Amino acid sequence: MPKTLKPLSTKKAPEATDSHADIEDWIRTLMPDLQPIVKRLDELICETIPRLQYAVKWKKAYYGLPDQGWIIEMVAYDVSVNVVFFGGADFDPPPLLGTVGRSRYVKLKTLDEVQEPSLRKWIKHAGRVRGWK
Repeated sequence: MPKTLKPLSTKKAPEATDSHADIEDWIRTLMPDLQPIVKRLDELICETIPRLQYAVKWKKAYYGLPDQGWIIEMVAYDVSVNVVFFGGADFDPPPLLGTVGRSRYVKLKTLDEVQEPSLRKWIKHAGRVRGWK
C-alpha cells in the first residue's frame, strides 16, 4: 500500500531565520555526489531572490519570503534532488511533476540540469507568488 502524505495544511511550517548557516550545515550532510548540485541550486536561489529566509526541517531545506511564506523546498535523495515550488501550479508553464494542490517540482540528477534556463525562470517566478505559510 503506498504511503499517504499529509497535506501541507496539517503540518507546522518551519521556523524562519535570516541566517543561511542551517542550510550550509544541511548541505554538508548530503551524499557527496549530490553536494555540487545542491550547492549550485542554493547559489542560484540566493542570487535570484533577494531577502530570503531559511530553514531546515524534516531533512529538507526551505527558502521563503516574509510576506509570501515558504516558496521553495529542496529535498536530496540518494541519486537526485527535488526542487519543490509551493506556488508552481501558478507558473507559465509550470514544472511538469506534481499534481496535488499548488505545488509542482523538478527532479535533478546532474549539474547540467541545474543550468537549464527554465529552472532559473521558475526560481524567479517563485519569488513572485504566494507560497506555504
